[in-house]
Amino acid sequence: MLKSTAATVLLRRGGRGIVKPSSSRSFAAAASSDEPLVKTALYSLHKEIGGDMVPFAGYELPVLYKSENGGVMKEHLWCRSEGKASLFDVSHMGQIRWHGKDRAAFLEKVVVGDIAGLSDGSGCLSLVTNENGGIIDDTVITNAGDHVYMVVNGATKFGDMKHFNEQMDKFDGDVTMEYLEDSMQLLAIQGPGAAEAVAKILPNGFDLTKMAFMTGVDTTLDGIDGCRITRCGYTGEDGFEIAMPADNAVSIASKLLSDPAVNATGLGARDSLRLEAGLCLYGHDLNETINPVEATLAWTMGGPKSRRRKEGGFLGAEHILKPDGKLQKVAKKRVGIMGMKAPAREGAEIYDSSGETKIGDVTSGTFSPCLKAPIAMGYVETPLAKVGTEINIKIRGKMQKAEITKMPFVESRYYRVPE
Repeated sequence: MLKSTAATVLLRRGGRGIVKPSSSRSFAAAASSDEPLVKTALYSLHKEIGGDMVPFAGYELPVLYKSENGGVMKEHLWCRSEGKASLFDVSHMGQIRWHGKDRAAFLEKVVVGDIAGLSDGSGCLSLVTNENGGIIDDTVITNAGDHVYMVVNGATKFGDMKHFNEQMDKFDGDVTMEYLEDSMQLLAIQGPGAAEAVAKILPNGFDLTKMAFMTGVDTTLDGIDGCRITRCGYTGEDGFEIAMPADNAVSIASKLLSDPAVNATGLGARDSLRLEAGLCLYGHDLNETINPVEATLAWTMGGPKSRRRKEGGFLGAEHILKPDGKLQKVAKKRVGIMGMKAPAREGAEIYDSSGETKIGDVTSGTFSPCLKAPIAMGYVETPLAKVGTEINIKIRGKMQKAEITKMPFVESRYYRVPE
């Protein structure tokens, strides 16, 4: 089992060859069902404040909190409320540092984004693809100056690193992958009050008003060295992901939670918040058989005239892009859906307006706490993916009328630096 005190793992390419991982877990797969669940550094704190712990991505994490402001509905609405902020434990996610003079060149072989073009401190959402153009994972990548900082999904991180290891074997260049294991913990603080709350643990003079969305920097948090803050998140609200040494995670989380505007929030609300924001959950809305165009995530490659669209060069590019950089046509596309009377859950079948011809499937669905109505995401045949198209969804064996709608379902409020 990975422990918070474990040393980082280095995989090197170049003159020194490859250093094999020291972790007791193989990069070949995530935790199997017979392995004990990993506890983050905040496990005892979660239990102390009412966390209802469940298995998730090989870890034991809170789905919700049994507290005055707890429960999925209350936790969700708190995150959208003016002056409020929600704190999530996302330490299960994989944190990786990439070193070596050819790190950007290597990453552009395995992800679709413009990594070489990232200025110091800037980041982007990108996609890891396979030889067929399918999505292995989605990831946030930041140019941290002397290295590249990457965060990947917890459920896929070991498979991702196995894939990266295989690709490094084929890469003729200087690149090192440093996996931080659980020695670094990761928190997300999200909501309209996130900036005010996190400012209280930042050094004097740190001006968050000048920190743009999708930028990050190494810093101290509550006087603790070796931390990092990135302005990003997965709720559609302003917010930050903050990384800190495992030994200091409880003190930093406790300091944030001592602010009455900050509420501990679990996996349940995290899922409903991301769905309202029109954001994908890997393994549900994205997988290795779905490509960026089908997922309506082609923008992660840049615009039609961008370097990555013109050059390609990443795994599976020929299945996604035409030689001139235009997008390949696809048979299905990801869409938003509303109008049904009951929530449509994952796997619900989507039919055309006549209710006779199946045209797709729902991949995520819930009841929106903000809209007070069911919302869903899914894939339908491309000719029927236009906003306003009338459809039917089979819910509990009965057809319900619905309509293709734009996403996000709830307007995003990502931070913009004042001009």
